[in-house]
Amino acid sequence: MTTEIEGSKESKEFNLKQAWWKIVGVIVAILVAVLLYLISPLLLGNGAVKYADINEHYKYGSIGGEAANGIPYWVWQALPVVFADKLPGEGYASFGFIQEPEHDLPIGFSQAKIGFKRVAQNCATCHAGTLRDTPQSQPQIISAMPSNTVDLEGYIKFLSEVVIDERFTADKMMPTIEALGANLNPLEKLIYRYFAIPQTRDALITQRSKFAFLDRQSEYGPGRVDTFSSYKTRQFNVPADQIPQEELNGIADFPSVWQQKPREGMQLHWDGNNTSVNERNNSAALALVTPTTIDFDAIHRVADWLWELPPPAYPYEINQQLAAQGKQIYENNCASCHAFDGAKVGTVTAIEEIGTDPGRLDSYTKELLKNQRTLFAGISYQGEDQQFRHFQKTNGYANMPLDGIWLRAPYLHNGSVPTLKDLLEPPENRPKEFYRGYDVFDPDKVGFVSDVAEESGKQYFKLDTSLPGNSNSGHLYGTNLPANDKDALVEYMKTL
Repeated sequence: MTTEIEGSKESKEFNLKQAWWKIVGVIVAILVAVLLYLISPLLLGNGAVKYADINEHYKYGSIGGEAANGIPYWVWQALPVVFADKLPGEGYASFGFIQEPEHDLPIGFSQAKIGFKRVAQNCATCHAGTLRDTPQSQPQIISAMPSNTVDLEGYIKFLSEVVIDERFTADKMMPTIEALGANLNPLEKLIYRYFAIPQTRDALITQRSKFAFLDRQSEYGPGRVDTFSSYKTRQFNVPADQIPQEELNGIADFPSVWQQKPREGMQLHWDGNNTSVNERNNSAALALVTPTTIDFDAIHRVADWLWELPPPAYPYEINQQLAAQGKQIYENNCASCHAFDGAKVGTVTAIEEIGTDPGRLDSYTKELLKNQRTLFAGISYQGEDQQFRHFQKTNGYANMPLDGIWLRAPYLHNGSVPTLKDLLEPPENRPKEFYRGYDVFDPDKVGFVSDVAEESGKQYFKLDTSLPGNSNSGHLYGTNLPANDKDALVEYMKTL
């Protein structure tokens, strides 16, 4: 009897253990399922957003910046809401970024998912612009032209200001992120609260220190940037306060980037410091990526498209008879330096001769050249070594081809002369002050209207040519021509 009772007890205990393990198994399965549900958004769908259309890829495709410099998507979306008081207008469009209605990011901003969605920038930040025929016209978006409305310095300073604001905390930002429709699961909320927001704050504080030299420079305004000061601080960790004053104010206009094939072998950049289109492209990308995060496939897809992309044709009426007169004047006075087959095109004219503002030339130093030659060392793409080998220090500014010159205003390397007609005037007769960032075109003077200070509440940037880096002196070629010859020359240049 005792044995039967003990056997029954053991059987019950065995059944109880089995039931218990079944319960544990169910609980574990549920926990695993919940965990998989929570982490699946972080594991699935990683990579950059892809675009089949090349122009869409150019405007919105990633070039690899998200991995090293990306801002979490929902943080980026929340910043102009939480810190609306620090914006010059409404949203990121107040910095002149172009917003297309079917996209949630402006042109020049890309998106990639690395655990969570991140936002970075691409080539179109500086090389896509807008054109209006009249103040009432809808803007025409033109890829590969200079970004004439984009105030890059304003955007950088906005990020630098918000990051030291006491509101840059998870407690302040998470309600806005949720109100914007983030729909994060509990794990994602924890990641945003304890990782994404604090890490973004730390990264932007570091970036703020790298751009501290901005306080010692003339303002850029729309359509301009100082390429090499940030190059020194971000790529080579030169403290911002140790950049010599004479190397600051290397401010330059964003260039057009169409029709690159005939430029191969020319001295590129404003000061002609490189003769390789590929190196020039990789160098420009370093404003947004690192040598180890750059997406060469994406960069080369864009480069292949730009290789033979023609400039936009002049869209307004041309006086063909006057233009025909201007052609001969152009060939006699301009073609040797600026026609694709000119003897001096793509070569450097010494600063003593050209006489334009020396700031951009002085910003590129032999020390920087030495450091640049270390970049991309040991990195190859499709079997080709990517290390920089073609950079050089020059003594002036490069003679650029003038294709699509009508759309490349304002003029000179620093954008200090608003129109082609103004450029043909002696420096003392060129505008001392004018406004940048307005995209209404002036077909008579050939350039953007530059006397509008404000429109519909938007303030435009007043460029003062007396400030360092902004001089409108030099380039005296054609300034002594008779007035009717100048008119004919400008008419012809509309056709280039």
